[in-house]
Amino acid sequence: MRIVIAEDAAILRDGLVQLLLDRDHEVAAAVPDADALRAAVAEHKPDVCVVDIRMPPTHTDEGLRAAIDIRREHPGIGVLVFSQYIETRYAAQLLGGNAAGVGYLLKERVVDTRDFTDALERVAAGGTALDPEVVTQLFGAGLRSGGLNTLTPREHEVLGLMAEGRTNAAIAKKLVVTERAVEKHVGNIFTKLDLPPSDTDHRRVMAVLRYLQL
Repeated sequence: MRIVIAEDAAILRDGLVQLLLDRDHEVAAAVPDADALRAAVAEHKPDVCVVDIRMPPTHTDEGLRAAIDIRREHPGIGVLVFSQYIETRYAAQLLGGNAAGVGYLLKERVVDTRDFTDALERVAAGGTALDPEVVTQLFGAGLRSGGLNTLTPREHEVLGLMAEGRTNAAIAKKLVVTERAVEKHVGNIFTKLDLPPSDTDHRRVMAVLRYLQL
């Protein structure tokens, strides 16, 4: 993957660079602020960006607003927000439009570097990678709308794990059930959310988007 990193903490920024280089990825740029991020993306056209939320000059939401701009101007580039904060206002805008190729992880909850790199690869490939705490805090209200109230508790659980970017096999392992059971739950979710097979819309992504509705 070709990657651009935006992180104002120099030690963490250098650590991310080394982590990704060690796994044979290309780090096209590693920058400390949102303006430099926008410029690096325009210049290097990476596969995916790693973006902190709070960066200079105000250390509030510069990174998240830059991520929204990148998704609008370069829709083929994945964005993985990597922060210690859950910022609800702009995060809902980033994730609610098109969750394909978007991730949001909390720094303190990533305990294995493989989890981080796996999430980054999923996002670069057009998937999603959402920390469960992000899902809970930002999108709990979405469970009451759009047909979601017809899902069983187990189907809610499966859909939540889909929103985290997990495959059917990973969901089966997490829930200690067979992969066939997960496939049945996923099929029921598609039916209840009125998501028929389509040549243009990826039903898994569409189901996640419905889950993320506010």
